[in-house]
Amino acid sequence: MSSPTVPTRVVLLAGPSGSGKSSLAARTGLPVLRLDDFYKEGDDPTLPLVAGSSDVDWDSVRSWDADAAVAAVEELCRTGRTTVPVYSIATSSRVDTEALDIQRTPLFLAEGIFAADIVARCQELGVLADALCLRGRPSTTFRRRLLRDLREGRKSVAFLLRRGWRLMRAERAIVGRQTALGAYPCTKAEALGRIAAAAAGRRVRPWTEKAARTESSPAATSHT
Repeated sequence: MSSPTVPTRVVLLAGPSGSGKSSLAARTGLPVLRLDDFYKEGDDPTLPLVAGSSDVDWDSVRSWDADAAVAAVEELCRTGRTTVPVYSIATSSRVDTEALDIQRTPLFLAEGIFAADIVARCQELGVLADALCLRGRPSTTFRRRLLRDLREGRKSVAFLLRRGWRLMRAERAIVGRQTALGAYPCTKAEALGRIAAAAAGRRVRPWTEKAARTESSPAATSHT
């Protein structure tokens, strides 16, 4: 009697820009789909602007191609391979494409600042193993993000400082939004534990703010 086939599933790893998603994903040793490579190009007329300025709002989900990202996730889960864009943040353009082959690995990560925005769609497709949102101190995130962006020459110094200050003030709201979309808010250590559980095939309950309130209520905590 043959054993049932275990479908490939995805852990969506969200969190504010600079929260450490890429470095944590690398630590797991699992295949990684970089969701930031699905940004729209700089000449796309649908790109949103930061209110009151001429800066493109690269932190708005409207600057990102969610449909293409979901299609790549679904194809990886179904076939184990897909073709993804290679995106240059410095030039705001797709400079190449590359093949991503996960060798039918039963679990992979998809990380990016908009990962939480596709939680519901991945649930509907039946491919979601878990969804996580890294959270930390806004001042630490600001410093880490600025140093990375300066090192990689992502944008002009003035743009990076404007964006960094805006994101630091908005960080708690960003985490709150991603949590409301279904990503479990956690530290890096807790994220690694949940990813390990998913890799071992253990199912976790989908995260919702309603579930969190239920778990923390007096009735819930007194029941064993």
